[in-house]
Amino acid sequence: MKWMIASDIHGSAYYCKQMVEAYRREKADRLLLLGDLLYHGPRNDLPRDYAPKQVIAMLNELSNDILCVRGNCDTEVDQMVLDFPILADYAILCEQGRLIFATHGHRYNEADLPKIKHGDILLNGHTHVPACDQHGHYTYLNPGSVSIPKEGSPNSYLTLEDGAFLWKTLEGTVWKEFTIAP
Repeated sequence: MKWMIASDIHGSAYYCKQMVEAYRREKADRLLLLGDLLYHGPRNDLPRDYAPKQVIAMLNELSNDILCVRGNCDTEVDQMVLDFPILADYAILCEQGRLIFATHGHRYNEADLPKIKHGDILLNGHTHVPACDQHGHYTYLNPGSVSIPKEGSPNSYLTLEDGAFLWKTLEGTVWKEFTIAP
């Protein structure tokens, strides 16, 4: 199974359209969204082409393909307009015998770890900064942000297939890789 993993759209119709085009180009089986779909939040400037209603329409077209976790900017009101669940604090995936704890990152993160075991992967967005950090007993991964990247990073997403994570620009250029060791 091939996953595309993205985070932090923040209501940008411009970048959501690019993300949807990337999803189709990737021919992924599922799209895992790590939260902050519609609202930009009080700490961020408005992203390019801020149009949450257009983002709603684009995401609802893919509703059968989407698995989503709640971001700190996502609310019950957002759930009322989206055709897929968005209010879970986390999702669990298994890949190559490893548990992947997928969450937004505002509640569970490197400073406040969830209950994970040796070899597990913590996957979250929230910081808008791509990451691949191997710690003593777990690995931390972050796809970066679709619409408001920080610290000079590109607008980006991840793919996961056969144990390999690839960080890609919205145009599809691979710029980082991580493979789960057996």
